[in-house]
Amino acid sequence: MATAPNFQPSSAASMPSAPTPAGAFSDSDSHGTVSWTDGEAIERRLWRAQAAPPRRVEIVDDRVKADHAFRLASEGVGLLWRGDYQNARQLLQALARRIDQKPRKPKAPPATLRDAFNAYRQAQAQRARTLGMVLIELDEAYRIALRRAPDVAEACLQTYGPATEPSIVSLRELLGLIGAYEWRKAGVEIAPLGARIHPHHGVFSPVRGEYIDLVANAPLPADTLAFDIGTGTGVLAALLAKRGVARVVATEIAPRALACARDNVARLGLTERVDVVETDLFPDGQAPLIVCNPPWLPGRPSSPLESAIYDPDSRMLKGFLAGLAAHLAPQGEGWLILSDFAEHLGLRTRAELLAWVDAAGLRVLARSQIRPRHPRASDRNDPLHAARRDEMTSLWRLAAKV
Repeated sequence: MATAPNFQPSSAASMPSAPTPAGAFSDSDSHGTVSWTDGEAIERRLWRAQAAPPRRVEIVDDRVKADHAFRLASEGVGLLWRGDYQNARQLLQALARRIDQKPRKPKAPPATLRDAFNAYRQAQAQRARTLGMVLIELDEAYRIALRRAPDVAEACLQTYGPATEPSIVSLRELLGLIGAYEWRKAGVEIAPLGARIHPHHGVFSPVRGEYIDLVANAPLPADTLAFDIGTGTGVLAALLAKRGVARVVATEIAPRALACARDNVARLGLTERVDVVETDLFPDGQAPLIVCNPPWLPGRPSSPLESAIYDPDSRMLKGFLAGLAAHLAPQGEGWLILSDFAEHLGLRTRAELLAWVDAAGLRVLARSQIRPRHPRASDRNDPLHAARRDEMTSLWRLAAKV
């Protein structure tokens, strides 16, 4: 068993009351790099993250105290780790515990679920920023020159592509990348498909299976052709082919999702029946069945993964509805898979959704729905429990107005 680190200040770290040692802090530019000084030398590395690089960097090791590290990370100071790798993981856990501590004086509860949601997002964003301040160096072959560091080369290669130079990554992102790589190797069992889907890093995993069940059980209007708009991992396109649709055109615009969907289609032996094409929303032509599972919440995503959850100004949802009638074959159906979570949070109303449907020249043929099965739906400690408790996921069967 590893010995727990003492977390004392390193010789390169500065306590608030002490003079700043040469090289402890440095500025990072806005061109995807992070820099610091080590002794008298200025070091600069490629920054591998969606978030902006920290403006200041301090070199720390196993002797840094968790409270001191927490103060620095909370102020946006990057902590470049030069100690034992496993101790860096323990420091990250220590920072998380401090973030998650309940305040001594409880705050007044939010007035509405919308207020609770906004507070939740702000807290999560701050949490991610703080935990993202523990930094790890990768060399030009994605190796970590720290004691007890794992081999992360293949996981980084699958995510970032071939390396050309040394780089810096947050430990939190690196751990997520490693976890995503394991998910990618193992895959997610999809019961209606009778096979596994292998999500890539940054592509939303189909772990919420209820929407897949809705697509598996809805009556097909035709089995000749279907469009799957915003396919993600390709799970719904594969399911439609599994159900007997002769040809499926799956569209996607995000590069990682395109690669992921094509990989899954190939793994499942469906390349002759499923075409994954790069386009925004609809492909050319018409189809008797068009399926779309857009992001369920209006809002701005803060990471590529969140793009599967948050849809700025409901752009994709509105775009799908607005273009659906023109791309439906006569007597065709559009299947919109959508949770009403946003309605319970006060982010969108049912009346607004139906008004968009009507304005797009569409009518509702039928709607099937199912309750979520994920653990958070029954977690009473979740600040959004009331909305999660009442959430329903629906498959809206839409057709062009006659």
